[in-house]
Amino acid sequence: MSIEKFIARRASVINGELVLRVKRIPACRPRLREAMLYSLAAGGKRLRPVLLTASYELFGGAWRDVLPAACAIEMVHTYSLIHDDLPEMDDDDMRRGRPTNHMVFGEAMALLAGDALLTNAFSVLYENSGIKGIRAERVLEAAGILARRAGAGGMVSGQAGDLEAEGFLKLGERAWKSAGAQSAKAARLLDYIHQHKTSDLIMASVEMGAALAGAGARDFKALSDFAGAMGLCFQITDDILDVVGDKKKLGKSGSDVRNAKLTYASLYGVGPSKAKAAALIALARKKLADLPCPPARVKILADIAGFVYRREK
Repeated sequence: MSIEKFIARRASVINGELVLRVKRIPACRPRLREAMLYSLAAGGKRLRPVLLTASYELFGGAWRDVLPAACAIEMVHTYSLIHDDLPEMDDDDMRRGRPTNHMVFGEAMALLAGDALLTNAFSVLYENSGIKGIRAERVLEAAGILARRAGAGGMVSGQAGDLEAEGFLKLGERAWKSAGAQSAKAARLLDYIHQHKTSDLIMASVEMGAALAGAGARDFKALSDFAGAMGLCFQITDDILDVVGDKKKLGKSGSDVRNAKLTYASLYGVGPSKAKAAALIALARKKLADLPCPPARVKILADIAGFVYRREK
């Protein structure tokens, strides 16, 4: 089976689980539920929940046992996209080929839909404590990982850095191109944004799967390093696609260029960015080499990394 089919099959199951879990939230206002489901139903590769299931499966568990955790990570990711598209953030009107949440439901309801997905993600994750063979303390560890990677020291801080860098190239293009100190400052800020805005949640996916499986410290570290390298590659590839990608395939308008965002493509150029992405995928695969897990299951993670590197959307 190709990795594309593998991802698509798991994504199909996860899509159904997401809808079921949102539909059975008690006492939820109908319009709010509709807004939540609208963004969840927009599709996407479901890379993060698929990674979580594949990471868990490395250690012998049945991947369907961690569907609650898989849904939780996707709910957090979807909330971040809703908020990221708002006029106060990237001001995007298209996401995954259709109008963004606030374009359909208004800014206030979109904000609340994101809030609800984030909050309810933890109650969905809690459901994993009722699955036979998964200890409650492992679910608690997974919740800690998700909160830490998504919160003020993780994804949210990455978004804050992204806001601070908006217009950076317009304001300081001549200065940072001519002054080494300014260029170094730009590089540090860019690395911080990419690490936290994108890579942290991808790391959370793999780390949560490992934690729920009871992985040892050494294996956990190897998987975390793998996910960190892959996450950075994912965002660099995104930066490149925002410049050279087919906007119809991407399903979004390319706000990075419009907002003069600090990206790998804008700072280093497309060619060097592609070389950096290739190096990161090689590093990610290297981190998997010493895992004492079935080679076929390790290969799935390596193939997902390859998919991230060569994707067109």
